[in-house]
Formats: sequence, structure tokens, C-alpha cells
Amino acid sequence: MTSPIPRACLTVLILTLTGCNFFQHARPSSHPLPASRMRESVVSRVQLQIQPDIERYLPLQEAAALNALAETDAVAGAFQRRLALISLTDPWSGLANLERQGLLIAELAESGMESLPALIDVMEAGMDRTAALFNPPPFPGTTNLEGLLTFLTDALAQASDLREKALRNLSQEDRQFLFAHASRSVERFTPHVASVNENTLTQAKEDHRFVRLLEEQVDYASLIAAAQALTRLANDRWLEQLRLAFRDSPPLASPPAGVTGDVLLAKPTSYGMIVVGGPGPNTYDADTGIGLILDLGGNDTYRGMIASAGDAEQGNSVVIDVAGNDTYSAAPLGLATGRLGVGLLVDLAGDDVYQLADGAGGAGFVGLGILYDKAGNDVYMGSRFTQGAAIGGLGLLLDEAGDDRYTGYGYAVGFGGPSGVGAVLDVAGNDFYQCGEKYPSDYNATDAPNAKAGDPAFQYDCFGLGTGSGKRIFSRRTEHRALSLAGGWGLLIDSQGHDRYRSSNFSQGAGYFLGVGIKLDLDGDDEHTAARYGHAAGAHGGVALFVDLHGDDRYDSTGPFYNNGAAWDRSVALFIDAGQGNDVYDLRRSTGLGRADHRSWGLFVDEGGRDRYAVPDGMGMVSDRSVSAFFDLAGNDEYMLIPTPPSINHERRGNARIILDRAGGLFIDR
Repeated sequence: MTSPIPRACLTVLILTLTGCNFFQHARPSSHPLPASRMRESVVSRVQLQIQPDIERYLPLQEAAALNALAETDAVAGAFQRRLALISLTDPWSGLANLERQGLLIAELAESGMESLPALIDVMEAGMDRTAALFNPPPFPGTTNLEGLLTFLTDALAQASDLREKALRNLSQEDRQFLFAHASRSVERFTPHVASVNENTLTQAKEDHRFVRLLEEQVDYASLIAAAQALTRLANDRWLEQLRLAFRDSPPLASPPAGVTGDVLLAKPTSYGMIVVGGPGPNTYDADTGIGLILDLGGNDTYRGMIASAGDAEQGNSVVIDVAGNDTYSAAPLGLATGRLGVGLLVDLAGDDVYQLADGAGGAGFVGLGILYDKAGNDVYMGSRFTQGAAIGGLGLLLDEAGDDRYTGYGYAVGFGGPSGVGAVLDVAGNDFYQCGEKYPSDYNATDAPNAKAGDPAFQYDCFGLGTGSGKRIFSRRTEHRALSLAGGWGLLIDSQGHDRYRSSNFSQGAGYFLGVGIKLDLDGDDEHTAARYGHAAGAHGGVALFVDLHGDDRYDSTGPFYNNGAAWDRSVALFIDAGQGNDVYDLRRSTGLGRADHRSWGLFVDEGGRDRYAVPDGMGMVSDRSVSAFFDLAGNDEYMLIPTPPSINHERRGNARIILDRAGGLFIDR
């Protein structure tokens, strides 16, 4: 084994990946990492194989499309991110950078809890944010209970000080507004406002103020440092020392209010009550004022504000559960939610159930919300803004092992809203992901005005499973458009396992209005079922990347349009199924596999295998100063084209064929 990478070197790597040049800000190492096992860049490998063909057949069309994309930075959208702008102006460079960051995030997730501070660094670097320098207290060199508790209180105090430093430039009224508006954002956020009236204009102004305060007055670097300081409390060795030190401690005669079962310690502090639960079953009705719950075992039940602030003054809140099959029932914005601070929940073992209300389950709103589950077959049941979701902050759900189930209705399972980065990272297990099928889509009014919920033509929105979205104010008036907010960064990364994905519109690596969406599945035979704008699809300046690294995979869509490398209106989308798996693309109810319209760039690539295609429209089709391409690079494939309307002039797709659309489309099967 080679020596670990010091954190200072990692910081240089992070800055390099994100295009930064600020190496003087690299910090001394606090959290060493395992030796790098960085996976090969699939995007760079594919570029070498297909870019010569694009330059050969579509040189003028590609140049026109790239020139049009270069104008995207003129789109009205406040607080745009370099992560998106680089990909829109130089797609190959930007998408390779995105993939490298995603692969580094996957590697850090696979390295366990010790790498969580560095993982936070990488996620925040993608949003052009870095952590403040801080000197964490050293881990105790004693097994003495008093020394162990001193380390605990010192870490909590340091995080509290960093949080207060982060907010020192905010007035009390601003703090109250930010805290309250987080809840309003969760309830009413929409990516597109087509009807500007008094009500929607007021909401847009409040949303703009929310993000502006974060960007201009919050010392966010100190919030990142507070989160990194708190993650050190989940150190395996220290927790085992603490468990042994409490082994012979008698339970308190009277547990604190809201707690049942054995309690070994209840200590009030200036930054919240510290509660240590015994190895048996406990019930925690958490409310305002809990700084930390540390439970040493048992099948426990948590209800209410779990690792979340109950008011604007509380700040940080932590729950660490060492073992047991636990049930978490969250209040709104009430489980691993960072709201003007840090919400951290760590569950180290057991088959757990997370019942997640809106804004819960690793969610950030002017704060960082982190949910880390180390082991067990877990169930995450949510609704809106849940399971790795953020506006103006960071939301992270990291699950290391087990056959897990993730369900949500919208803006969930890896969603980055304005100035937010949200991620779900699953390291191992055969997992199921679902998002959507509740919130009707605005497209119903134009596409299927007579359809009803449950009809095959009726559409729902998801905006999840690795989706980044801004808030687009659609108006002719400049002052209205100026209230638009550029999107953030949404990630869904699954490292191992045979997984199933099901989602509605805008999902599975999707970018909307200057937002960036990434979905990476790094191993396994998987099923990917999406709907409109799925499997690497972008709209209105969106950036989308989907990579499935190995396996015999299946791709389906409930339609009606745009899957697998499809881009609309100055967007960039890249879909890659890597390796030699035998894949099925059943898009009989959709279109795509390399489609670009209105000054966009959309590519589909399947590297090899005996693949089967059932696609009625797309496969290297284009319009209006765009460039698109379909590449199948190896294998004897089956093409089952469904008849298309006579007005569409299709040449027959097939093996060993090259079909050129001089408007900017290309089909190549090698």
C-alpha cells in the first residue's frame, strides 16, 4: 500500500479539477486519505475515439453550435457557476472535469467516514466554495471518560464558534428571514415561472434575497469548516473508546424530557443538550435545544427535529447511533438538515427506516445537512427536497453498504437547486431508486390536455436522481428576468450492485437552467427507467452527464421525448454506456439517443456489446445550429426502428453504417 495522500495535496487536486488557480489556499493536512485508486476517465477515452469523426463530418456545424453555446453566459441567471459555464463553452473539457470530480467523490465515499471532510471539500469546490482553515482538537490519547468527553465538548464548541463566525455579518432580521424562507422554498420552489403576477413576483424576490444573502453576507467557508469539525465525532476508534468507557456507567434515575430508555449522560451546554443513550432501546422525541444525541445501541426510535435546528438560534445538531435497527420519523426540515448551521446524522449499523418529511434526509439551506449510514439494508422514504437536496447549501446522503431503497416525489435523491449541491452516494448493494409520480407536469396542458392522472400520456415531474436546476423567470421584462437564479449541482453516484432506477420528467443526470446534473453507475447490471428529459438531458442552458461503467443494462422511458444524450436550447448533454455489456434501449414511447435542438450539443455513445435499439426518432438528429451524434463503437447490434411519420426523412439505422445529416447530426455504427 502506498502512503496516504495528505489533505494539502488533495486540495491542490480539487482546485485543479475545478479549474481554480488558487494553490496558495491549500491547507495543512488534518484528514489523511487512502492512496488514490482513481478510475480512468471514460469521457476522455470516448473523446479520443469519436471526436475525429465529428471533426471530419461536422466541422462547420460543430463550430456553429459551439459559437452559439458560448453566448450562454449572457443568459439572465444570477450566481452562475463555473462548473456549468465551462461545460457550456467547452463541452469536452467541462464534462471530463465533471466526471473526474464525480469519480473522486465516489472514491472518497468508498474510503469511509474518515474521508468525509475531504468529500465535503470536493463537493463544495464544485460550487466555487472552500473551507476556512481551522485547527481541530486532537483525538484523546486516553480511555478515561472525562478525557473522551472533553474531546466531545471541545469539538462541539469549535463547530459552534465556526457557525457563529459564519453568520456574524447577518442581522437578526436576516437570520430569521433565512431560517423561515428555507421552509417556504421547500414548499413552493418551482424551476420555471411562466406567469409573472404579484404573487409569483414576490416569491421570486424573496428567493433572490435568500440566495444573495448566502452569497454576499454569509461566511460560508466557516460553515463548511463547522461541518468538517463535527464529522470527526464519528471516528470509529474514538466511538469504541467511548462505548467501553460508558460500559459500567449506571443509567440516570430520570432521563431528560422526551427520552425513554436508559440514559447514561444528560449534560446541558451553551450549544445544546448532550444526551448519551445506553445500549438498549431508546425513544427520542427531539425538539429545539438538542446539541448531540449519542446512542450506544439498541433498536431505537427518533421523532421530530433529528440532527436539525429547531430555530434560528440553535445552529448545529448531531445524532450518532452506534448500532441497532432504528426508525427515524422526521418533522419537516427535521432530519440531517442544515439550516443556518450543520445537521449531521451518523448511523453505523442496522437495518434502518428513514421516514422523511419535506426538507429532511441530508438537506442544506444556508447550511450543510449530512446523513451517513454505514451498514444495513435501509429504507429512505421521502417527499420534496429530501435525500441529498439543497438550495444555498449542501445536502448529502452517503450509504456505504446494503440493499437500500430510496423513494421521493420531487427535488430529491441528488438535487442541486440555486447555489446548492445535493448528492446521494451509495457504495455497495443492489439498490432501488424512485422519484416522481406525484407532481403533475406543466407539459400536460400542451401535450395531453385531456389526460388524467394515471393515463399513459399523463406526465409527472421529478427533478431528481442527479439533477441540477435553477429558477427561470420567463418574462419579456428585463427586471423580471434579472430575478432568475442559476442552477446548482445534483449528483447520484452508485459504485456497485445491480440497481433499478425509476423516475419522472427531468431526472437521472439532467440539467435545467444553468444547472448541472450527473448520474454515475460504476458497476452492475442495471435497469434505468426515466421519462421526458432523462438519462443525460439538458434544457435552457443545462449541463447533463450520464455514465454507466459496466454491465448488461436496460434503458426504458415512459416518454414522450428526449432521453439518452438529448439537449435543448443552449444545453450540453453526454450519455455514455461504457464497456462491452449487452444493452437494451427501449424508447418506443420516447425519442433520443443523441438529439440536439436550438443551439445545443448532445451525444450518445455505447462502447460495445450486442445491443438492441427500439427508438422511433433521434439517433443523431438535430435542428437550429446544433450538433448531435449517435455512436455505437463495437458489437453486432439489432435495430428495431418503429415506423415514423412520413414527414420525417429517416435513413435506415443499422450495423456498420454512417449517416450524415448536414444540419449537424451524425449516426455511426462501427
